[in-house]
Amino acid sequence: MRAIDPQAPGGPDVLELVERPVPRPGEGEVLIRVDAAGVNRPDVLQRQGGYPPPPGASSIPGLEVAGTVVAVGSGVIDMLMGQPVCALVAGGGYAEYCVAPTGQCLSVPESLSMVEAAALPETLFTVWTNLFERGFAGEGDTVLVHGGTSGIGTMAIALGELFGLNVIVTAGSDAKCKAALELGAAHAINYREQDFVEVVRDVTGGKGVQVVLDMVGGDYVPRNLKCLADDGRHVSIAVQRGAEATIPVFEIMRRRLTLTGSTLRARDVQFKTMVADELSHYVWPHVEEGRLTPVIDRSFPLAQAAEAHRRMEAGEHIGKIVLTMD
Repeated sequence: MRAIDPQAPGGPDVLELVERPVPRPGEGEVLIRVDAAGVNRPDVLQRQGGYPPPPGASSIPGLEVAGTVVAVGSGVIDMLMGQPVCALVAGGGYAEYCVAPTGQCLSVPESLSMVEAAALPETLFTVWTNLFERGFAGEGDTVLVHGGTSGIGTMAIALGELFGLNVIVTAGSDAKCKAALELGAAHAINYREQDFVEVVRDVTGGKGVQVVLDMVGGDYVPRNLKCLADDGRHVSIAVQRGAEATIPVFEIMRRRLTLTGSTLRARDVQFKTMVADELSHYVWPHVEEGRLTPVIDRSFPLAQAAEAHRRMEAGEHIGKIVLTMD
């Protein structure tokens, strides 16, 4: 099969097509003939050498795919053969074939194209587990999401609309702020021109937000804490500005704030299967009825994976970047 499997870290140019054996599904797994694969920030970090695959995962990058089941491993019912699915995987997505645990697959309804389906799993699993489970966001809550026009940000806006959240986002330009508002954000803050702490204070009448979903880290963390209402929750999912922060511990105590966070890729199949079951019950009906679709920025053929990474690193994209096997 054709695949992208760089043998050394480097710039986008290391993402060249190579030939690799078609993987075989193991117990509880399916083999998917891939039509499309999502591109995510962790793929860039892996390419740069800063985010190695977890033990046992494929060295081929790619954390989400959509395609057709063409083989099943032991313990998997044969009726899955030929079914269109999208799946969250720990690696292997940038290839014509990919194995996935059955429990991490979701059926692709007729309302979605394969490109759209491939753009769902990583951001959907991430936002669901962090904003709603770890952050306990509930109907009527106001939340602050950094990177409002990223794949994560646009998914947070979409889920916020479905579940009654007021979503405030930050973005790096007026054009991106306009796009976020058009997607349904309650407020959009150009962090290059405005102090998001002051704006959040103003738009919430000084009360603050119930949850901050943060992918920035570093010096943003103490600023994020100033945005929280009493009993608020700060959820970290990435550390683009640094993995360390200085925080006011007594302020956290006094205001009963919660600092939490998670990574998804290294979690076991049992946990991811549990999340997939929750999504099937609470979110997938909205997908099937066309009320939830991902925002697609651009798609690139697999052979142009380097260009897809360059676009992601440039930071100009709005929504998801996807690779196709055309």
